[in-house]
Amino acid sequence: MRADRLVATLLFLQERGRVTVPEVAAELEVSQRTARRDLEALAASGIPVYSQRGRGGGWSLVGGARTNLTGLTAEEIRALFLITGPLSATPELRTALRKLVRALPSTLRPQAEAATRAGVVDATDWSRNAVTADAVHRSALQAAVVDGIRVRLGYAGPGKPAGERTVDPLGLVAKAGVDYLVAGTESGLRTFRLSRVTSVEPTGEPVVRPPDFDLGTAWRALSEAFQDGMYAVTARARVRPDTLGLLQRFLGGRVRVGGPLPDGWTEVWVAGPAAKALAGHLAGLGAGVEVLEPPEVRQWLARIGAELTDTYPGEDPPAPPGP
Repeated sequence: MRADRLVATLLFLQERGRVTVPEVAAELEVSQRTARRDLEALAASGIPVYSQRGRGGGWSLVGGARTNLTGLTAEEIRALFLITGPLSATPELRTALRKLVRALPSTLRPQAEAATRAGVVDATDWSRNAVTADAVHRSALQAAVVDGIRVRLGYAGPGKPAGERTVDPLGLVAKAGVDYLVAGTESGLRTFRLSRVTSVEPTGEPVVRPPDFDLGTAWRALSEAFQDGMYAVTARARVRPDTLGLLQRFLGGRVRVGGPLPDGWTEVWVAGPAAKALAGHLAGLGAGVEVLEPPEVRQWLARIGAELTDTYPGEDPPAPPGP
């Protein structure tokens, strides 16, 4: 923490040219005593920092000494700050960006500051809470990935009680507002949804990393296998015009639209991981969708309909609101 403060103090000096102890204390949210000690430490370490007493005095860098960040083009800087908008930035990231802005050459600094205000990245799905269980164990898993430490992971799969397994954390992936851990297991590479993690306990043992492991390549292979499972069953159906848009919003890329039918409906093909799951998705659209094949999806729809009729006998839906 002291080293971070010293770097931040130096960059603040670089930005302002001359600063006072109260200004440094307010900027770094420390006491004036701590701010003064940090300035004195910079001077004692050989950095050309000097103080001047009296009106208009303060602390300055001798000769306007600079410690600029180099190697980034204007386009690279703009891209970096555009993808880290205020809503997406964690407190740690905001601190890092503030230091980075100060380290930039003065000619590039206004563009970087403007880029941070130009957009917001919010990957959270509307159907999920803004604060989820993901955050509870994210920091521990991030540390395990960075430090290369194997962990005992408590995990509750869908519809299963929580169990514990030892895994090698290799990376974290965020997809559409959902965080996943990519880890090595006895059965090979696996993904674990962070919202289902119940505990993280470092073992102190080093991670066993596959040779030539690349997180992006591994994630693409794992997600392709998952996506193949999502398309295991395909149903051919006819959809009423007023339901087609809703079906596409519900199932997105799993819907392939064909041509119009003589009765005004539209032919579609809808994919799902299994007949039962696909029937469950389509049942919510009622009579707006009729599955033509395969028979097992139709059978599951009939069963769902019978179960709903038994559960809600003789109950009609409310009438639509009047004009």
